[in-house]
Amino acid sequence: MKSFSSEELIACYRRGVFPMAESRDEDGFFIVDPEFRCVLPLERFHVPRRLARTLRQDRFGFTVDRDFAAVIDACAAPGEDREDTWINPDIRALYLDLHRRGLAHSVETRLGDELVGGLYGVALGGAFFGESMFSRERDASKAALVHLVARLRFGGFTLLDAQFTTPHLEQFGAETLSRRIFHALLGAALEKRGEFGAMKEHASGFEVLNLLKPP
Repeated sequence: MKSFSSEELIACYRRGVFPMAESRDEDGFFIVDPEFRCVLPLERFHVPRRLARTLRQDRFGFTVDRDFAAVIDACAAPGEDREDTWINPDIRALYLDLHRRGLAHSVETRLGDELVGGLYGVALGGAFFGESMFSRERDASKAALVHLVARLRFGGFTLLDAQFTTPHLEQFGAETLSRRIFHALLGAALEKRGEFGAMKEHASGFEVLNLLKPP
C-alpha cells in the first residue's frame, strides 16, 4: 500500500474512522467505518461489584505512558482468547509516532514493577479513541479501563469510543450508537479540550473509584 502518514491517521479519527489489518502478519491495513459504534458513557460508566472490591484492595498499581511500546506489543500478541490480532508492524509504527507526538497514550496496570495489563488509544480534543487492551492477570485490563475512565472524566473528556460492542464491554454500560449519532457526538467532543495528564499518574484504585462516584 502507499505510504500512510500519522497526519492521515489523525484525519481518519477526526472523521470517525479507524485502521485495522487483516492479521498481525499481513502488510498494510484497511479503514473501518462501522454502521454502529460502541461508546462507554463517561458519566454513566458502571464498575462491576467484584472489580470494585479488587480496586479498593489496591492490588494493582498504575502508570501512564511509561511503557507505550510494551503495551501495544502485548495487545498485538496472540493470547488464550485470540489466535490472531489486527495490530501489524504498519499500525504499530503509526501509533508509536502518535505517542511521540503526545496524541496516543497508554494506561499500564502493574503488580509491583511487573506490567500485567493495560490499554492504549488516541486523544483528540475531548474524545478518546480506545484501541486495544491486554491482560496477564485477572482483572488487570479491566482495572486499566476503570483508571482510564476516571482520568478522562477528571480531564474534561466527553467521549470514549470503544469501536465494537462486546460482552466484555457491556458489563461497564457500553452503548451502541448509529453512525450518524456517533458522528454528531464526535463533532461536539472534538470542539472540547481534554487534558489526559490532568489526573495524577499514581492514583490508587480507591481514589479512582471515588472519582467515578456520581456528583
